[in-house]
Amino acid sequence: MYVCAADDDPGKRIAAAKTTLQRRLPGGAGRSKAAILTLGERHVEEQGQMLDQPEKTPLQQRKLEVQTPVRFDAGRNARAKIGFVLLPNDQLVEEDMVRMAPPGVGVYFSRARMPHEISTATLAQLTGSLAETAGRILPDDRLDVVCLACTSGTVAVGELRVCEELNRGAPNARATSLMGSVTRALETLQVRRIAVGTPYAHELTDTVVGYLQDEAGFEITAYAGLGLDYDRDMVRVTPDYLLEFAASLDTPEAEALLISCSALRSLEIVEALEEKIGKPVVVSNQAMMWNCLRLAGIEDPLPGYGALFRHF
Repeated sequence: MYVCAADDDPGKRIAAAKTTLQRRLPGGAGRSKAAILTLGERHVEEQGQMLDQPEKTPLQQRKLEVQTPVRFDAGRNARAKIGFVLLPNDQLVEEDMVRMAPPGVGVYFSRARMPHEISTATLAQLTGSLAETAGRILPDDRLDVVCLACTSGTVAVGELRVCEELNRGAPNARATSLMGSVTRALETLQVRRIAVGTPYAHELTDTVVGYLQDEAGFEITAYAGLGLDYDRDMVRVTPDYLLEFAASLDTPEAEALLISCSALRSLEIVEALEEKIGKPVVVSNQAMMWNCLRLAGIEDPLPGYGALFRHF
C-alpha cells in the first residue's frame, strides 16, 4: 500500500498516487492522464480523512444510529395556546388557569415588572413592560390569545393601551385583559346592576368601581373593599370568609355579584355563592378563562364554575 511521504507537497503526493494506481489498478497503465489524476486526488483525500478522523471515545462507541423516522402528533396544545401576563407577586393565576384548562388547551405565563405594592400609581408602571413580557411567552411559536391577568392593572393602564402593548409583543394573538373579560362576562349574562367586592385598599377599590360605572356602564348597587395592599395578604383570605363577605354585599336591586381580583381564592366559592344568593356570580379568574377560551374558539362548558360556564 502507498503511504504518504513525510513532506506535505500535494503535487508530490498526487504524482506518487498516480504512479501507484497506474501500477496497481487493472488497466491502470492504459488509463487516461485525467482519469489517473482524478483517482490519485481521491486516494490522497481518502487517506487524509482517515488520518484526520479522531478515534472514538468509549462513550461515543456506544452511540446508536436512530433507524426509524421521528413520529409527531398535534401535541398537548392542539386546540389553543393561551398566554397570560402576570404581576410579579401573583400566586394564584397559574394554578387556577391550569386547573380550568380543558384538554388540548395549553396555558403559558410570564411576569411583568412593577413595584410589589398594589396601588393606582404602581399599577400604571406596568405599561413599559407589557410588550416585552408578552413577547417572552412562547417566542418561537404562536399564541392564539394573550391576556393581562390583572383587573386593577387594566384600569390603571387603560384597556385599549393594554391590548396595544400586548400585541406589540404577541402580534398574532387576540389580546384581552382581566377587566375586559369581566366586562364581557357581565354583558353576556345580560346584567346591568351589580354588587361588587374587592380586596383592594380603599383608593384602588374606588378606582375600579368607578371604572365599572363610568367606563363600562354598569349600575353599582353596593360595593366594599377589604383594604389590603399586598398580594401575599390577598391570597390568604379564606374562601369561607369570601363567601360571607360577598353575600353581605348583595342587594335586592343587584342582578349579579362580582368579586374582583385574581389574587383571591374566589374561584372556589362560585357555585356556593350562586346557590346562597340565587343570582349569577362573576369572579376574576373564572371570567378571564371563560373569555380567553371563547376568543380562542373553545366552547367547552366547565362544570363547577358557575352560570357563566354552564350557559355561555
